[in-house]
Amino acid sequence: MTNPPKRPDEYPDREIDCQEAMEAGFRAIVDCMLEAGWTRGEIMRSLRRLVAADNMTQRENAKVEAKLAIARAMVSASRPRQGHGPTSGVST
Repeated sequence: MTNPPKRPDEYPDREIDCQEAMEAGFRAIVDCMLEAGWTRGEIMRSLRRLVAADNMTQRENAKVEAKLAIARAMVSASRPRQGHGPTSGVST
């Protein structure tokens, strides 16, 4: 089991605690890859590329979420409000 943060809010050594929590899993991945025949350099370069790809994905997802929020707001603003439209209070 992975250790959770000591507190839910920010604290001075939070990133160090995160690194320590990941260390066993990281070592297991590296050892597994070494046993499979990959070199340490290949493993480290691949891990850096995976981190970079994840960062790019997160940025792109944030852009899409922002565009969706704008589109939703535009659709919501273009709908007449119930009881406030031009026919409100008019009976036919």
